[in-house]
Amino acid sequence: MRIGIPRESRRGETLVAATTVTAAQLEALGYDVVVESGAGVAADQTDAAFTAAGIRVTDADEVWTSDIVIKVNAPTSAEIRRLRRGATVISLMAPGRSPKLIEELRAQRVTALAMDAVPRISRARAMDVLSSMANVAGYRAVIEAAHEFGRQFTGQVTAAGKVPPARVFVVGAGVAGLAAIGAAGAMGAIVRAFDVRPEVAEQVESLGGEFVLVEMEQEVSSDGYAKEMTAEQEAATAAMYDEEARNADIVITTALIPGRPAPQLITAETVANMRAGSVLVDMAAANGGNVALTQADERVVTDNLVTILGYTDTASRLAAQTSQLFGTNIVNLFKLLTPGKDGELVLDHEDVVQRGITVTQEGESLWPPPPVQVSAAPAAAAPVARPEKVVKPPMDPRRKLFAAALAVVLFGLAAAYSPPSFPGHFTVFRWRSSWATTSSPTSPMPCTRL
Repeated sequence: MRIGIPRESRRGETLVAATTVTAAQLEALGYDVVVESGAGVAADQTDAAFTAAGIRVTDADEVWTSDIVIKVNAPTSAEIRRLRRGATVISLMAPGRSPKLIEELRAQRVTALAMDAVPRISRARAMDVLSSMANVAGYRAVIEAAHEFGRQFTGQVTAAGKVPPARVFVVGAGVAGLAAIGAAGAMGAIVRAFDVRPEVAEQVESLGGEFVLVEMEQEVSSDGYAKEMTAEQEAATAAMYDEEARNADIVITTALIPGRPAPQLITAETVANMRAGSVLVDMAAANGGNVALTQADERVVTDNLVTILGYTDTASRLAAQTSQLFGTNIVNLFKLLTPGKDGELVLDHEDVVQRGITVTQEGESLWPPPPVQVSAAPAAAAPVARPEKVVKPPMDPRRKLFAAALAVVLFGLAAAYSPPSFPGHFTVFRWRSSWATTSSPTSPMPCTRL
C-alpha cells in the first residue's frame, strides 16, 4: 500500500506528518511512502533530504490518490474530495467538535482515523500525539512568556542590588502544564500551580513547583482529563485565581475539557488588577481561551500594560522537533496496524485503541466510540499483615541492684583466689588508657607490658 504525505494547507503551518527518519521506518514496515514536494521545508526536511533517505518526492496528485494519506491538520473539504473512495486518512480531527467534517468523510466513504482520539491508556502512550505536542507547547509557552516579560527568571544578588526571581502561576497540570512548570523552574522562577485533579499534586512538586490548595471537594479523575467544575468549585477557585494572578509575573493557562469550550478562569477584572509588565499565555486559545480577553492567534496588550498571548501554533514554533515526535507517534500506530509487517493496513475494532480512533469507515460514522474507562489515581496498596510487636516490661530496679552486687562479689572472690599478677592486668590497662588520652604526640613512649 502507498502512503502519501501531503503539504499542509493550513496558513502558516510549519509541521510535516513524516520526517526522513519516520518515513524510512514506515517503508521498513512494507509501505511505499511518497512525499509532496516542499512538504517538509519549514521543518528542516528538504526534498533533497527525503531523496537521500530513499523516499520518493512527487506531486500533490499522486500523494492525494494514495491508499493512505497522513497529515497533521484535519483535511479541508477540498482535500476530502481529492481522496479516492476506500482510502484511509489519518490526522488530527477533533471529531467531538467537528460534525461537519465527520459527515464529509462519511460521504466520501473513506476510513478516517483521528490521532487526537487515542485513548489515554498505558499501551497507547507511544501513539499519543496530543501529549507529544503538548509537551513541546508547554515548554515553548515559557519561552514566549520570557521573551515578552523582558526580564530574567532567576533571582540574583549583585553589586548593583538584589534581583527577585520571577513568579509563575500555571493553571492546569496536564502534559503542557507540567512541561511549563519544569521549564520555568529550570530557569529559576518560583512556580505555583493548580489543577482540579488532586492526584497531580505530587507531579507538580516533583518538578519543583508548589501545588496550590483550595478548600473544596475534589474528585480523582477517571480518564486522566480534568472534568468541568461545578458551580461550588468555580466559586471556591475564583478568588484563588484572582489572588494568584495578581501576585504573579507570568500566568500560563492550559485548562481544557474534552469536547467542550475551554472554561474561562481569569476574568477581565483580574487582568485589570495585574501588575504592569505581567504576561498571560493562554494555551487554550484555540478552544475559546481561559482568559476573558484572549484573542486566538493574537498578541493583546491591555491598558494597564498586561500582555496576553493567544497563540494556537505554540508547538509548531519548534517545527523540526514536533514533526519528529508526530512522525514517531504515527510509526508506533502503524506498528499496531501492520501486524504482518507486509505493508498492509489491518484495522481491528476489537482493539480499544484502533476502535477509539476510528471516526468513519465504509460510509458509516463510528463516532463516538465506546468509552474506555481508565483511572489516573494510583491503586490503593493492599494492607500488609504484620506480626504484633511484643513489648517487654521494664526490668525491676531491685533486680538491677542485685545483679550489680552479685558482680562485685564475684569479682572480689576472683581477686582473692587468683595469682598476684591478676589485679595488675587491670591496673596496666587503666594506666595505658589514661596515657593514650592525655599524652602529647611528642611525649616519649612509656615502657609497659603489652
